[in-house]
Amino acid sequence: MKQIICVSTSNFYPIPTRKQNVMTRLKDAEILYIDPPVSLLAPLKDIHTFPRLFAFLKKGVKAQENITVYAPPPVIPFFNRYRWINRINQRILAGHLKRRLGRHGFHDPYLWCYSPTSCDLVEYIPSKGIIYDCVDRHSAYKGMIDPMVVDRMEEDLAQKALQVFCTAQGLYDRLKPFNASTTLIPNGAAYELFSRAAIPFDNDKEEAEGKQPVFGFVGMLQECIDYDCIEALAAAKPEASIVLIGKALPGVDLTALSKYPNIRQMGLLPQTELPDHIRNFDVCLNLFRDGDLAKDVSPLKFYEYLATGKPIVSTRMPLQVLDYSDVVYIADTPADFVVKCEEALRERGPEKRQRRMEYGKACSWEERVRQMEEILPQEWRSE
Repeated sequence: MKQIICVSTSNFYPIPTRKQNVMTRLKDAEILYIDPPVSLLAPLKDIHTFPRLFAFLKKGVKAQENITVYAPPPVIPFFNRYRWINRINQRILAGHLKRRLGRHGFHDPYLWCYSPTSCDLVEYIPSKGIIYDCVDRHSAYKGMIDPMVVDRMEEDLAQKALQVFCTAQGLYDRLKPFNASTTLIPNGAAYELFSRAAIPFDNDKEEAEGKQPVFGFVGMLQECIDYDCIEALAAAKPEASIVLIGKALPGVDLTALSKYPNIRQMGLLPQTELPDHIRNFDVCLNLFRDGDLAKDVSPLKFYEYLATGKPIVSTRMPLQVLDYSDVVYIADTPADFVVKCEEALRERGPEKRQRRMEYGKACSWEERVRQMEEILPQEWRSE
């Protein structure tokens, strides 16, 4: 059985991202899933993060039979600005991990990494190989970072890796020169879950008569979302409901949306409840503002929308949506976004809906992980 340390950039709970979806589907593997660390300065910004400084002292949480989740020690801040600080942090993490490895009987595990900062961890943890799964343009994030330092750390990690996976073409183009074993594997969808939204309730047909349209968005409300499109739609169609399901990230100002009575912000909901809400959507919205971060993102929501079969209206960002232009209504401006939403409402017949669901099934997490395992070297597949 393979032994894997997953050094993640997303907490295992409560929101499933690519990291959890991949780890829970890898075959014949025992996995230690390491949540991202909290900075020593974090409580100064949010007092509720204070208990997380000591979470690394707790026992691991059994997420499923083969996955144990651990919190790492807190880190010294500014590690994305000064490489020497990152080296200190990673050495501390390595000491913590070695104690966990001994407890689980791990010897030379695979290191499955999601952050460029892991470039300075790998020298302290003997391993059979490093897999770098690149899901973002990390140097495009704002905050206490030096983009050149982050890019250099990522290049170092890619060069050391046995295999590099990338979720978007721009990420692939950047990392391929540093590792010939670089492969594009976009994000996917929990198809069996989200395809439930295509099954109507018994009373849906009766309620549809006279029902005002519902436009829905699911996902994190972050800086790269194109809120101008949301405002344009709310202003142009006051009779419609615009439903936003997701958490607003720190620093994102949504006060401009509050002046529209037809915009409803529902906050973060459990993933298992999402299909029942999306079932009520007439049109699903995928909105990203033009920029380096949006260009290289691979939105889970887009593939989840495909799995539902619902009409989708999208901005041209991220570029991956262009691969599905035969079944997606793509807009160039906020005004055009409104036009495309009206076109989507007029969609008739099952043809596009069926094709969207076929695309969604082809993008299932089961299929994505199968592709990954087929690409990994023979020694991985033979264990």
